[in-house]
Amino acid sequence: MAAAPEKSDPAAPEPAFLAVLLASQKRAVEAVAAAASAIELAAQAIGARVGAGGRLVYIGAGSSGLIAVQDGAELPGTFGLDPQRIVYVIAGGLETIAHIDAEAEDDRAAAVAAVKALGPMGGDIAIAVSASGSTPYTLSAAEAARQAGALLVCIANRAGSPLLELADHPVLLESGPEALHGSTRLAAGTAQKCALGMLSTLANAGLGHVYRGHMVNLRPENDKLRKRAVHIVASVAGVDEQLASVSLVRADGDVKCAIVLASGDVEPDRASAMIAQAGGHIGAALSRLRANASNF
Repeated sequence: MAAAPEKSDPAAPEPAFLAVLLASQKRAVEAVAAAASAIELAAQAIGARVGAGGRLVYIGAGSSGLIAVQDGAELPGTFGLDPQRIVYVIAGGLETIAHIDAEAEDDRAAAVAAVKALGPMGGDIAIAVSASGSTPYTLSAAEAARQAGALLVCIANRAGSPLLELADHPVLLESGPEALHGSTRLAAGTAQKCALGMLSTLANAGLGHVYRGHMVNLRPENDKLRKRAVHIVASVAGVDEQLASVSLVRADGDVKCAIVLASGDVEPDRASAMIAQAGGHIGAALSRLRANASNF
């Protein structure tokens, strides 16, 4: 007797649809690669304003707002940025971040009010993100931020959109039509996440917070990050982890300072001064340390 054919699971996605989803994700990353020059220029602008003491303001609504908040929330721990200088203008407010308020995306008045509450923005830089480039909340907030003096980096997935036309630094991510029509959290969201990560990382590299692929300004605020900090100090200074750990204690957890301490015979105050004189760039500080050592 022949075996009965296996029944397919009617709830399982069709293999063809899975392939379409994967292809759309690949296309999203390709869209970011095509925007590399625009991303590099925008990152330089971000670094210049943040390095001069300006605030970094993220503007968005819906899934784009969620992605923007994710990028900004990781910057203090990863790069040591002051959380008070990272600001969010998000439709519905941060208190509703886990439950997207769809109606808030159309609230132009709330967007303007949120920006006005920030006061003058002459030294600030704002990153506005919208897949369509025409989301009312995002567009109104970006316009208000520019009127208040902020420099605008605008990310959108549609060419010729109002948001890109408003930008000082437009970043077009042509990720194409969504595999799930209208769900911009997919290809558009992937492209936005990738672009934002590149922008913030490049900007912080320019500020001296990245050295040879290491996060040399991270804040070791838990066990995982403390272990990571020890590894970074050991790797950059070329010492064992025991000396790296001692140096971190002497530097009161300051990774850059610990790298200098582990690399030469200096006191913490002198190490900090050398880093400050190098504009926060650990490579330049280490060069100064070696030059001083060769004079003796």
